Amino acid sequence: MGMREPLRELTECGLPHALEVMGERWSFLILRAAFNGLVHFEEFSSELGIARNILSNRLAKLVEHGVMARTPCEADRRKVEYRLTAKGEDLLPAMLALRQWGERYGTLTNPHLTLVDAKDGKPIAPIAMRSHDGRELGWHDLAWKEVGAGAKTDCC
Repeated sequence: MGMREPLRELTECGLPHALEVMGERWSFLILRAAFNGLVHFEEFSSELGIARNILSNRLAKLVEHGVMARTPCEADRRKVEYRLTAKGEDLLPAMLALRQWGERYGTLTNPHLTLVDAKDGKPIAPIAMRSHDGRELGWHDLAWKEVGAGAKTDCC
């Protein structure tokens, strides 16, 4: 299999950071709601049925990590809006992959609701790992390789 990832080096892997930011259910459900157009605290609270203190905590954490931005509402300056940042929007493929996995292996999904391409109305393809040339890759097609400064070479 070649080189193995150093599993004890938590600081050299993006997964622990991602889990620190997103590693619990409510954060993902808040993001799902944001991708569905919700922006106000009251909307999140009523649509998700989440306790206000938990919602406040999760929104603050998402803002702190730059996933969402908290801005004054233009229509009513006493209110604020929570909007996805570019960093938050970049979570969409990961969220869709998790959703597709849940739809495949879960039992409580809505078979009558499908995410489609707005351009042609066709269902989106399953999220997949692809090689540089577009081939779909599976777990056994992957290997670790050191790159950049300090990488070991087999020559000379």
